[in-house]
Amino acid sequence: MITCQNEEPTFILRKMDAPAAIHQSFLSRDSIISYPESLIGTPGKDGYDGVIDHVHKLGLANRSVGLEIGDLTVYTVEKFKARLPAATIVDCTKAVAWIRGVKSELEIAIMREAAAIADAGIMRAAEVIRAGVREADAMAEISATLARGANGKVGTDIAGNFFCSSPRTGTSHIRWSEDNIRDGSQINLELGGVRHAYVSAMSRTFSVGAPSDQLRRINDAQLAGMEEALASVRPGVPCRDVANAFYRTIEKYGYKKESRCGYAIGIDWTEPTASFARGDETLLKTNMTFHLMLGNWIEEDFGYVVSDTIRVTETGVDVLTLAPRKLFELS
Repeated sequence: MITCQNEEPTFILRKMDAPAAIHQSFLSRDSIISYPESLIGTPGKDGYDGVIDHVHKLGLANRSVGLEIGDLTVYTVEKFKARLPAATIVDCTKAVAWIRGVKSELEIAIMREAAAIADAGIMRAAEVIRAGVREADAMAEISATLARGANGKVGTDIAGNFFCSSPRTGTSHIRWSEDNIRDGSQINLELGGVRHAYVSAMSRTFSVGAPSDQLRRINDAQLAGMEEALASVRPGVPCRDVANAFYRTIEKYGYKKESRCGYAIGIDWTEPTASFARGDETLLKTNMTFHLMLGNWIEEDFGYVVSDTIRVTETGVDVLTLAPRKLFELS
């Protein structure tokens, strides 16, 4: 909750969770408000009643109240209207997300630490992905690396990682299976390093044994497209131009990509604002950060991934994730 009266935001959360805000946020204790456990599991009541109670306590019940309506249920919005009848409810959906789109130097430093953790995860994957190894065991090793971190900086969370293996590479967002990795398998791995809730994500494709001609061809196309997309990034360029640079390039190789080419990233995996997509007119600004996600799913049982987390600089682009940008061929 943010008010014009206070410099700091107010964090309103369940009483048993309030100590977490003391330990894991920069907020002073006066800015951490807990609501009673009696609101939990009680029909007709929930934590938003605690928020509304605090609005009344501050004497703001007859002011404008901004809600991120797009992220709330109809029931919750109606509760605010019913319990704050004198307030003017204003839709502020994504307002905070847009404000945080341009990162501070400290935020960039934290994302760089997260990127090093993602790099370590990819390189560990290249060590443990082998024929005969259970997918779950390989992912356990990768996740352990993401938790241990890199360069003395631990991973502070495990993000939503995806391990798509043959014949499941034609999809994007599934986990590892109970299968053993087989010789000739392809694995599309997407993972993120996390530092203090900031995420730097990346994807790489692995071939256990010699890759097929189909995989080699799309790898060449996608990497060429990646270079063109990166070369187009600079302040003042609309997001659509980055996407179009990639689309034009892979079309020369005979491929198309229907999905967007990336999205804003930072706090959590996705910041729901700008996308590298056709028609997105958002102008790039220095210190915006994106997951340049060039995954391409061609058929039901075949796709390919490559991606990096990038920062817009004053003159171009800074790629934060640094693991080799290649098709990993594993024996």
